[in-house]
Amino acid sequence: MEETATLSESFQNFYNSFIDQLPGIGLGVLIIILGTLIGAWVGNFARQRISQRTQDPLMSRFLGKAIRITFFIIAVMLALRAAGLGAIATGILTAAGASAVVLGFAFKDIGENFIAGIILAFNRPFNVNDTVEIGDNFGKVKALEFRYTKLKIFDGKDVYIPNSDVLTTPVTNYTEDGFFRWNFTIGIAYEDNIDGAKKVVMEALRQEPNVIEDEEHENFVIEDELATSTVNLKVFFWVDTKDFRRMALITKGSVVRKVKEALEDNGFYMPADIQEIKLYGAAKDSPLRFEQTTQSIDNTSNADSKKS
Repeated sequence: MEETATLSESFQNFYNSFIDQLPGIGLGVLIIILGTLIGAWVGNFARQRISQRTQDPLMSRFLGKAIRITFFIIAVMLALRAAGLGAIATGILTAAGASAVVLGFAFKDIGENFIAGIILAFNRPFNVNDTVEIGDNFGKVKALEFRYTKLKIFDGKDVYIPNSDVLTTPVTNYTEDGFFRWNFTIGIAYEDNIDGAKKVVMEALRQEPNVIEDEEHENFVIEDELATSTVNLKVFFWVDTKDFRRMALITKGSVVRKVKEALEDNGFYMPADIQEIKLYGAAKDSPLRFEQTTQSIDNTSNADSKKS
């Protein structure tokens, strides 16, 4: 009976304590809800203002998300204190500080990627939809998150690269200023006029509307190599890379076709490589056999035999 009374008394005390704390718990829940809503509003407002001022959607999204998370953490701490659980909030902060070193070693890679993400948010070599090459990955930047950078490579795959790798790996940006220079080699015959061929090539480049030429971006043709059977000319020309890989490749293909057709129309010959067979040593007869000729001779001999 005494144990039952003690248990009943403990439950009654807990119930009374819970009832007394209900207003504080309700206030804490309200603080969390308001903190989450305010954080979302401030984060979205900051994202829009930063995006308008800097024209940088990656940094604006990153900072907007950071603001929302910060407001949520502050709201949770305030809610615990309002609910009369300040000791728990203090314990959480103390435990977080004490375990920071341990967690730092345990989650070293996560910490590196997080810090790298903050650095990349303010100082990075690319923007959204830029075509970049990071290590062996070549595609368009789609997102910058706290831990990774998302690339959409040109065969349709989504690649998530840790931010620490992005920060320490050389990044090649093909579309930062919107221009890229293609080049290809074409061979003409030795007896052809080189200056005339170069003029024909330049005229073909000017007829392609997607080829860019201005004071800063000059197209030109140079003598590249005296090959076995051709004089090789190297053609350099600029294209717009805002739609890199598709439009730039189409433009290159169109230029190659137009240059080839223009040279042919103007009487320039583009010979294939000439291969020479030499026989060394005491061999006097060619090792080649002409089966069709031999068969024809045999058929002729058989016909003469039948007539006789």
